[in-house]
Amino acid sequence: MASPAASIPASKPGDLACAARLAAPWRDPVEALEPFADEPYAALLHGSGGWSYLLRRPHAVEVVEPGSTRESLPALLGPLTPVMVESPPFQGGVVGLAAYELSARLEASAPDIRDPAWPDLILARYPALLAFHDGERRVLAIGRGPTEAEAERLAREALAWLREATSAPRPNGPLAERIDAPASHAAAVAETIERIAAGVIFQANLARSWRGILAAGRTPFDLFRRLSQASPAPYAAYLRLPGAAVVSNSPERFLSVRGAEVETRPIKGTRPRGADPASDAANAADLLASGKDRAENLMIVDLMRNDLSRVCAPGSVTVPELAALKSYANVHHLVSRVRGRLAGGRTAWDAFLAAFPPGSITGAPKLQAMKVIADYEAPRGPYCGSLFWAGLDGALDASVLIRTVALVEAAGGWRFEARAGGGIVADSDPAAEVAETDTKISAILGALA
Repeated sequence: MASPAASIPASKPGDLACAARLAAPWRDPVEALEPFADEPYAALLHGSGGWSYLLRRPHAVEVVEPGSTRESLPALLGPLTPVMVESPPFQGGVVGLAAYELSARLEASAPDIRDPAWPDLILARYPALLAFHDGERRVLAIGRGPTEAEAERLAREALAWLREATSAPRPNGPLAERIDAPASHAAAVAETIERIAAGVIFQANLARSWRGILAAGRTPFDLFRRLSQASPAPYAAYLRLPGAAVVSNSPERFLSVRGAEVETRPIKGTRPRGADPASDAANAADLLASGKDRAENLMIVDLMRNDLSRVCAPGSVTVPELAALKSYANVHHLVSRVRGRLAGGRTAWDAFLAAFPPGSITGAPKLQAMKVIADYEAPRGPYCGSLFWAGLDGALDASVLIRTVALVEAAGGWRFEARAGGGIVADSDPAAEVAETDTKISAILGALA
């Protein structure tokens, strides 16, 4: 990966104080991204409330150096600014990619291993974006600048991006020239169960990896477009970097902050969708009735309650929804909601750092589970990290980068890695855990092959 060093000089952080908004006819956000998909720092993020965001041409990019993590985002955002009413939650600000290994900077006892291809934290500040609301079929162009005139100019510039959108033919056939099968997973699961029996941990989220290379002429955007059509996910995202790209088909929210209200939605418990309505309903009922899956979910809910309690007002952390069934294109999941109210003086970035990496992809106790994971996995890079936006009003929305492909451009073409994992508990069955990872990776492998 070419180094995405901060070669884009930062303008003053307070230069986005004024805002302008322009309406546009509906266009599909993936089609709108296509003309710019190979442009460094082009991004498309799906998120909560039905909104998606297309961003280009950041005014500042920062690869965060060790020791400056806590100050990095507030410094790049600058003074907080009210946002326009009756507009999308994100109206300009910062998009960030936090690799899983950022955890080593946050907790002294976390495993300190890294993938040199992926920085721990990349932040990019954008002065303009297109916001798409799928349910309402509307598009807004938003510009931010030091003056109203500059903000309107940037909004009009963003509006012009839509004129380049096309409905180009989709490539047929395999996107991958080669996909290497993962090593055995069952043995790692069995050993982890033994560690649980010995009292080392209660749960650990182990993952398998599939690696390969894209076929000649295929691009990361081809994969993103195909996944968007075949297996849409609420937190799907695309981020192009110099010499690298992240393609995510994630269904999972890590953290959302609006004002002082913070929420996380951990996922634990999975069954495949059935081939017909009867088998689909049976799979869903089996998941809801599974004591093992509910216990797995409850452990992570307790962990996330503890993480949020580090930055929330005493007594404010609640669980309004526990192990609820949510159905997606390829799988059923058990999803919980944990909510809290930030303590005085605490920010969305404080909450992000307090809870990172997400409990649903580490285990319990978190730090000890991370050490177990490091015994079986190479550095994860973007996988199980987070892609997020941070607004100029202090709001934040972050995904968990599961169902995610990390791609690095090399001499032989685009090399990729995708992983799928699951929570291992005392009564896990190694063969069933292997089958669960096959279910979770199926949409990605189907799009590639």
